[in-house]
Amino acid sequence: MEANQSNRRLTRRQAQLRDALVDLVLAEGFSHLTMDDFAARLGCSKRTLYALADSKDQLATEAVKLFFRRATVAVEQAIAHTRKPERLVTRYLEAAAEALQPASRAFLDDMAALAPAREVYDANTAVAAQRVRQLIDAGTRSGSFRKVPATFVAEVVTSTMRRITSGEVQAATGLNDAQAYTELAKLVVAAVRR
Repeated sequence: MEANQSNRRLTRRQAQLRDALVDLVLAEGFSHLTMDDFAARLGCSKRTLYALADSKDQLATEAVKLFFRRATVAVEQAIAHTRKPERLVTRYLEAAAEALQPASRAFLDDMAALAPAREVYDANTAVAAQRVRQLIDAGTRSGSFRKVPATFVAEVVTSTMRRITSGEVQAATGLNDAQAYTELAKLVVAAVRR
């Protein structure tokens, strides 16, 4: 799909279809849907979909990419006016949880099962962990946080984020994703606080 879209801009109709596609796969997942199903549900022809992507897997992967691009923007906007380092870390992880709320368990499971989509998720999780590390480093430099191995903390955050999204944390603790992210934020802040 990237090849198709990178060479030209989307028409308004294609952009609307892509947005509807993201909403559809977030709500229901995508593994059970065929290109015929996508076309029927989105009210377009298969030909229109094939102008967006060469296959169902590419279409689903593009929806995952768009979801995470939007989530990244939403998270950064959520912390844009936050200055206190402790609140920045907490708000960042809370905003990540909020951004993931529209993602159904079916979507998360399908994303984990489709290698290209899982790669998008893994890359975004790594970026989020790097961002947490940057926030911790900044807090340490400002004297708000004690000196900690920020790379290690980011690795723990990455592993926990993966377990939250996979449903493992909810199965083990009963916490939903938003609650788990809130607790993760508290844990991280407690670990770095002076």
